[in-house]
Amino acid sequence: MGVKSGFPFVILLVFISTAKRSDSTRVFTILNNCKTELWPGVTPGNNFNGGGFPLRPGQSVVFTAPVGWSGRIWARTGCDFDQAGNGSCETGACGTTLKCGSSGETPSTLAEFTLGNLDFYDVSLVDGFNVPVTVRPVGGTGKCEQAGCIGDLREDCPVELAKKVGGRTVACRSACDVFNTDEYCCRGLFGNPSTCQPTFYSKKFKAACPTAYSYAYDDPTSIITCSDADYVITFCARKQTVCTYHDNRLICSGSERSGMLIANLLIVLFVSINLLFGN
Repeated sequence: MGVKSGFPFVILLVFISTAKRSDSTRVFTILNNCKTELWPGVTPGNNFNGGGFPLRPGQSVVFTAPVGWSGRIWARTGCDFDQAGNGSCETGACGTTLKCGSSGETPSTLAEFTLGNLDFYDVSLVDGFNVPVTVRPVGGTGKCEQAGCIGDLREDCPVELAKKVGGRTVACRSACDVFNTDEYCCRGLFGNPSTCQPTFYSKKFKAACPTAYSYAYDDPTSIITCSDADYVITFCARKQTVCTYHDNRLICSGSERSGMLIANLLIVLFVSINLLFGN
């Protein structure tokens, strides 16, 4: 969707009847802001369309997961599936099926969650990087900060870590995956926080994604906690205003002026829907 210069890029995420919210559930909005189609994978995926689905550029989907769910969300790229859901992907494949019953292959950027009275979440580059990912909490209480990054490590990936397909760098592997040494994999004598220290490669990952995990014993502040929030997972996020309908309230990020303008427009939308359907 084209936007004239001088106005913020605006994404409207409206949770209506298809995403009812209760204290025992969390609403997940998964948005593809990349220029190419993605095939997100989720494990466990029972609440997420069986764990896999296509997502076109600019498209978003909404799911509801129960408190107690613990899992990971990632993007698969360069996939080709037939009508039966069988095929292959350039990155993040979970075997040869569209719907994932297991974690994706490395390298892939992971959004990880454990939902409870206090939710824990992070974005991890420990298994490498394939697509920029951010996790934005909406309407929660506590620290509730954004995790992940908007930087694209594929553009500045060290040659020795680059995964290439047809001459293109499609992902950036972790040093552990490439070199398989105790130092890079934080095992053996390096299997504790005092001996497993940042390396040249993990520092490069951290510089691009300051609020993501870059190696196994990275800064514990990379794990973020929040209570009673919904979550927006964005692939290839850019500076934008995001409006979400949470707990019967409209919440907008970004500038106050643009947020208020969008809020007023969406209030009109909600009133119109109620009048149309008699709710």
